[in-house]
Amino acid sequence: MINRKNVARVAGVGAAATVALGLFSTGAANADTFVPLPGGSITKTLSDGTVVTISLTGESANINPSMGSTPLHRNAWVSGSAQVSVSGDGGGSIFPGYTVGCQVNISGGGATGGVDGSADWSGDTVTGSVGATSGANLTLGPGQSQSFYVLDLEQADDFGNEAHKKRNKFKNGSGSVTWADETIGLTGCGGYAQARAFISVEVETDNVITWTTLWGQPFSLG
Repeated sequence: MINRKNVARVAGVGAAATVALGLFSTGAANADTFVPLPGGSITKTLSDGTVVTISLTGESANINPSMGSTPLHRNAWVSGSAQVSVSGDGGGSIFPGYTVGCQVNISGGGATGGVDGSADWSGDTVTGSVGATSGANLTLGPGQSQSFYVLDLEQADDFGNEAHKKRNKFKNGSGSVTWADETIGLTGCGGYAQARAFISVEVETDNVITWTTLWGQPFSLG
């Protein structure tokens, strides 16, 4: 389960950054390595003229490439902040998460693998077992990939029962979500492993409801 103590939710205005592609090395095995990541930003004009800006800032990963003292174990602690701005005081929901792959190129285009291994890295929506019930503790073999959402927010549903939500809703044109030291635990991958942040946003205006996704830079888990 996601540690909700590590998730903060505040309102904010979208900032700007630059998307970069490529990989960082995790360094020597058995040593924690801090990896600063560039985040990114995209701006999209919807069919009704609404302008949406999504930004990922303050992104980083602290990586231990050999948890469990075997090459099949990796662990990373990831942090970042997502900001969204929508012109015309629109609203919507922010879904931050990560995609993890074992011997799969997740830098762009498409990728497919075994069970739970199909993912689309290039579109406005994320596919491929998003919101995995295992949370951030994943078991992947070569050619497999899986995605999970960072948020696990408890709230009552319409009948007063406990419900868990993977998004943070916003209104009046802006919103944000910040997370710190969120765990990515990976087992079973004997080859190279990578991860990549995504910020998916469902935007709601008087005329349209649509999805837009910002992808962060892929980084190596070892």
